[in-house]
Amino acid sequence: MTEHGAASDDADPNAIRSIAVTVDDVVTALEATRRSDRRTVLRITPPFSGRMRARLHRPTGDDATEAIHLDPSALVADLPPYPDPDETADRLRVAGEYTTERHHDRHAAAVREWRGAAREAIVDAVALPTADGPHRVEVKRLG
Repeated sequence: MTEHGAASDDADPNAIRSIAVTVDDVVTALEATRRSDRRTVLRITPPFSGRMRARLHRPTGDDATEAIHLDPSALVADLPPYPDPDETADRLRVAGEYTTERHHDRHAAAVREWRGAAREAIVDAVALPTADGPHRVEVKRLG
């Protein structure tokens, strides 16, 4: 903050033109959020400039910074639901094919397939929240 209470230039997210995200970080954040009750985000920390890196982060109650916490679901489009182990078991039971080993194998395959879909679903642009309203930036995939 400046002496007049306005955000300094290096804390203005409107300076960002693009963010770089590791594909694995996006997939990990999506999966972690779906598998637990703890929120996982991609965090962009000041000082802000034209090109920024968004990194995997689990917020805590005392994250009182000017960092941007981007929900990983904002970084994907048309992502199928995360595989549910009970649904996998039910499909095997209906087909009369249930064994613990088949259940494990089929569910693991469904999760691998979901991860692949998540990797392919990353968008080319995203709107970052700012005091002036949403600010659209390019998304650059790493890895």
